Amino acid sequence: MINVTKTYLPNKEKYQKYVDEIFESGWITNNGPILKKLERRLAEHLGVKNVVLVSNGTVALEIAYRTLDIEGFAITTPFSFVATTSSLVTNNILPIFADIDKKTLNLNPKNIEKLITPNTSAIVPVHVFGNACEVEEIEQIAKKHNLKVIYDAAHAFDVKYKDKSILNYGDISTLSFHATKLFHTIEGGALIINDDELAQKARYLINFGIQNSESIPHLGTNAKMNEFEAAMGLCILDDIEKIKQSRKEVIVYYQKELESLVEFQEQNQNATENYSYFPVVFKSETELLKVQKALNEKDINPRRYFYPSLDTLNYIEPKQECKISRDISKRILCLPVYFELEKEIYEKIIKTIKENI
Repeated sequence: MINVTKTYLPNKEKYQKYVDEIFESGWITNNGPILKKLERRLAEHLGVKNVVLVSNGTVALEIAYRTLDIEGFAITTPFSFVATTSSLVTNNILPIFADIDKKTLNLNPKNIEKLITPNTSAIVPVHVFGNACEVEEIEQIAKKHNLKVIYDAAHAFDVKYKDKSILNYGDISTLSFHATKLFHTIEGGALIINDDELAQKARYLINFGIQNSESIPHLGTNAKMNEFEAAMGLCILDDIEKIKQSRKEVIVYYQKELESLVEFQEQNQNATENYSYFPVVFKSETELLKVQKALNEKDINPRRYFYPSLDTLNYIEPKQECKISRDISKRILCLPVYFELEKEIYEKIIKTIKENI
């Protein structure tokens, strides 16, 4: 069975050495030495100031909203994984959807200002499939209207914008380190925060709001990453360049063979790519479903990221309609991409697509 992705597992002996350290110290969670080491190494690797590791990418978003005291309305994209929206709703923040750019697939900055009201407190864009948003335009809008910006950067590990980490933009950027991601810690996530005071507040919030044994200044939760997950992250970080290179080879081949048959996401020319995903847009949903069925019959499982468009969720009121997002979500399919995907497999995928278009 060939799925859209496959978890990268590092050298077992290397991981075992970290496990031995954990057993020797007896320190398995609560801000242990391996977690601290991963935070330091990630900050250096990514070129950011503060990395706050957490238990998953969804809670990273929720902690970001609490850290910045977001309330009322937040303008966001309908074309993303459902956690971008559900994390807002569970924190009593109303998602206001701004439609996407049909080429970049990111939230279109030109759709933001008309949606701003006195109740709007934030903009929550997504670097969709790791494609950098128009961060400078969004920053100008946010400053003009005194809004906070939280980037859902779940797909944007290692992406640079004008030679600077894309994670440095906005008030906070969040990452997902789920096992399906380019970089993973089995489960996990992170907040990237340049403001030291805000970073410290986030650290209290992920530990029940506790400042010390005698002070609990914030309403917090338990969102800590454990030492076993951090150890996996250290192993994966050692291998990240070869992981990216392997995925790049697959994607470049896909692009060469399919460029005249399907549409590709238009990449931000000021940013680098990290080769996390390979989405293709078909002419119609009918065509997509035909290709998907043919691939499934060969035990190949591409994924309909992101379907359905989030503005169709039944728990969002008032109802909103984003026509471009709805259209793209019906016609887009992510093809399998992962470390050392065999060439005969992606050649079979390409051949199947060609036969069914």
